[in-house]
Amino acid sequence: MKSYRRELWFEVPSRRGFVNITPRVEDCLRESGIREGLVLVNAMHITASVFINDDEPGLHQDFDVWLEHLAPHEPASQYRHNNGEDNADAHLKRQIMGREVVVAITGGKLDFGPWEQIFYGEFDGRRKKRVLVKIIGE
Repeated sequence: MKSYRRELWFEVPSRRGFVNITPRVEDCLRESGIREGLVLVNAMHITASVFINDDEPGLHQDFDVWLEHLAPHEPASQYRHNNGEDNADAHLKRQIMGREVVVAITGGKLDFGPWEQIFYGEFDGRRKKRVLVKIIGE
């Protein structure tokens, strides 16, 4: 069995945002040479997320509105975590959207269902953060 590891770095210029990272994960897969196996993609920061869904701007706006409704940023004073920080809402949003995804690799390609893409979700941006791509297989 072969193993491959790479870190992808992101710096979203706004507080929140969604980035389609599928092409970068596919680059990792090609570089790994693995044809059959699994890829793990996970956010290495507790205020960011990795998830699978449709790459449709209206859906991304709906996610943003929904998450802000569930865990509003303001007022920051509503959260116990915010002792000198203002990112408690980002921790909650990450918990909802998830930490990682695992995708099967078949024939050297990500084995997706219709419309599926991998996204990096940022909830406390404006600084560099990383995503781990770990691929195992043959």
